[in-house]
Parts: sequence; structure tokens; C-alpha cells
Amino acid sequence: MVKRNEIVAFCNNYLEVEKFKDYCYNGLQIEGIEDISKIVTGVSLSKRLIDEAILENAEMLIVHHGLFKNQLGDPPRIVGIFKERIKLIIENGINLCGYHLPLDAHNEIGNNIELCRRLELLDIERLASPYYGDIGYVGLLKIPSPIEDFVLYVDKKLGTKSFVIAAGETTVRKVGVISGGSSSDYGEAFRMGADTFITGDIKENIVREVEELGINFINAGHYNTEKFGIRKLGALLKEEFDIPTKFIDIPNEI
Repeated sequence: MVKRNEIVAFCNNYLEVEKFKDYCYNGLQIEGIEDISKIVTGVSLSKRLIDEAILENAEMLIVHHGLFKNQLGDPPRIVGIFKERIKLIIENGINLCGYHLPLDAHNEIGNNIELCRRLELLDIERLASPYYGDIGYVGLLKIPSPIEDFVLYVDKKLGTKSFVIAAGETTVRKVGVISGGSSSDYGEAFRMGADTFITGDIKENIVREVEELGINFINAGHYNTEKFGIRKLGALLKEEFDIPTKFIDIPNEI
């Protein structure tokens, strides 16, 4: 058994949550029982994930997408599906923790550094988002690749099916990476010399904008670009506290 507050303090310190201005509540979001013998992790909070945590007899659930301030409103209103999720968590004594931007940005276990590793990017530099800060990276491919081949490589490495706008160089050499909902940051990647930008969503206006700018745009999916950091965090906690952790994969192609 490990005390809840020990785990929360370790995560908060390791992920440096105090550095981030976020629209997610980072850290402990719902308090459950004090003694933890098993942790379940997942990308996004849902009833399915909570049910899995209950089946696993886990006392702590840690997610990347937890309770967001803009979901609950100002002042917060606990209604509808959010009420049902919270009710289920409280009734079963589960501690809910969420880590959003800190888990995107972390330079050891974060989503974006892990994307760079999986794509084997070299000479990586920080890529700053005007909205979220220093959370992404720009790096070089080991071997320049035709855009069509590179998309297949991305899909294989991330287990996804990308939506692509091939509006830039036909050969990919330098790649910008910001996971999740960062489609509007393509311009920052371009300014740092990237010919290709990988992210996890796309908005309607982005299509014409990237065409006109002349950069390749790869939407590899929000879930599939952000499933690595939370798995790494679970593995780290297993090693640090010597308690079982389990990642629950609930695939989402969006």
C-alpha cells in the first residue's frame, strides 16, 4: 500500500504542474480512499474507463484528459454525464488524477518527446505554441522521405490512420510535432523550418491556410498522439512505488 498523497505529490513535482496555466485541473481532481494498492491509467475519462478501474479493484485512476474547467462551467455545475461519472468514482472510493499540458510537455515521458522518439527524429528543438507554451518539438528525419512514405511510417508507428494535406515539400526532411488539439500551431513549425507538421486534430479553416502557406499537415488523431505519456507515467509509478499499474486502452480514432 502507498498513501494517496505520496503518489500525487510525486506526480505534481515530477511533471512540474505549477509551471502551467491550463484549462484542466492538474493533480488530484476527486479524492478517494487514502491507501493505494493499484493504479489504472487511461487517456480520457469516461464511464467505460471508470468501469474498468472498478473491475481492476484500483483505488486510483490517472488520466490525461480528466475534468476540464470549460466542461464544468464557471461556476462548476455537476450535471448530466459528468454527474454520473463523478458519482461512480465517489461511490467506489476512487482517487481521480488528471495531467494535461504537463504530460504533453514533459521532456522525459511527455507525449511529444515520445512522438519524437517513435519517429526517430534527430537534432530536436523545442517548438512553442502561442496558446500552450513550450510543449512541442521540431526535428530532422534520419533519412529524408517522400511524403507518401512518411505518412505510412507515421501511421505504423502511432497505430493510426492519418488525415493528410500534402501542401508542402514532396520530400519530408524537418518535422514539427505538437500532440492533440494544436492544429493552429502549424505556423510556428513552419517558422522553425519544418516542411511537415504532425498534430492530433484539424479545424475547417486550417485546410486552406496550410495550402496557402505550403506546409504538409498530418492529423494523426487526438487519442493516437496522446496515448504514450500516460502509459509512461504509469510505468514510472510502478517502478517508483512498487505497486501494480495498468493502462486501459479505449481506442478513439478522433
